Amino acid sequence: MAETQAFKAAFPYQKDILTLPVTSLDTASQWYSTHFDMVEVERQVAPVPSVILERDGIRIGYAINGGDASQDGAAILVSNIQGMKIELESKGVEIGNWRVDEREGQKFQVFFVVAPDGLCYYFHEPIQ
Repeated sequence: MAETQAFKAAFPYQKDILTLPVTSLDTASQWYSTHFDMVEVERQVAPVPSVILERDGIRIGYAINGGDASQDGAAILVSNIQGMKIELESKGVEIGNWRVDEREGQKFQVFFVVAPDGLCYYFHEPIQ
């Protein structure tokens, strides 16, 4: 039986996985819910407007904090990266740079997604 694709962990490029910069919480929540199959679990208005989305127990947050989305994003560790690629493509997400990376002697199958808000996502899974 094929392994189901899932988010296993998420790591920010900059400071905080719960405050990735966006200009509209409603637009972000809708896009990530539709395309990354995430569910909104929290919304706050202070200290800055923010929304937390979740998939497979992994939380990623978006905030109207004045940050530059083109300089931020997240690395998302997944299970069944091939299945994740197929799932995202079926939802209209453009996949970029399908390749193998090597870090500290470990190889990873990876791909990138640049969301409409400019945030970049590095999807990766260790190659056994």
